Amino acid sequence: MIRTHEDWESTVSRPPYLLAWESSNHLPERRLKPRGRRPQLPFYLSAPPHFATGPADAAFDFSSHMLRLCSDIAAWCEELQKVDVSKVLFTVTSSRTRRAHGLQARVTPMRFRHGQLSRRHRGEEYQVQRFHVEGREILYLMTFCLPRFLDQSFDEKFITIFHELFHIGPNFDGDLRRHEGRYEIHTHSQKEYDAQMGHLAREYLACRPDTDLHAFLRLNFMQLCEKHGSVTGIAVPRPKILPLPRRPSPTEY
Repeated sequence: MIRTHEDWESTVSRPPYLLAWESSNHLPERRLKPRGRRPQLPFYLSAPPHFATGPADAAFDFSSHMLRLCSDIAAWCEELQKVDVSKVLFTVTSSRTRRAHGLQARVTPMRFRHGQLSRRHRGEEYQVQRFHVEGREILYLMTFCLPRFLDQSFDEKFITIFHELFHIGPNFDGDLRRHEGRYEIHTHSQKEYDAQMGHLAREYLACRPDTDLHAFLRLNFMQLCEKHGSVTGIAVPRPKILPLPRRPSPTEY
């Protein structure tokens, strides 16, 4: 019996190479809220009513608020003007503990170095799982660890946002920004890297952007939950690195 390449490939059990969602409304979400009833904070800790965070009778949509803010930041910051936020998925993950220290956020590139779709490793060809939303390819996932990120100070949140946006490659090709030397992601000093991000954040705020864009950063997790009941955000799986099918040699037929 002669086997075709398609017959051979169909026998291999593997995750899909492409995950596609026809609408952003169909993306999986995660809802985060404190245990028990809706929190009732003392008046001096409650969220000030003038902060624009959306209807109080609806869950706070973290992903959409972060999308709008980062779109404005990218339009303002010269180093980030190639960032197309329509190809960045702003997602959330749960922090395992309520400790202040730990993962705040991360950027996951959807391509290999220099935007390559595949790479060879130890004789095998590999590809990053691809995500499409409404027909457009997602090139980066920007994931925030909640509630830990929201429980930072206002300044720390802004530094974290710039920190992650600046990791996006300057060519916006699905690869990360790479610096010269041994420490190509954070340079030789993460402290100096964050100091630079703080400078960019202060410059952005000095330009007096629409305060409604970043009002939610003035509130912590409990304050948002007191006002909205819960915080929701897009929660997709981290992309897998998958081996590409090997075409059988003629002797294998």
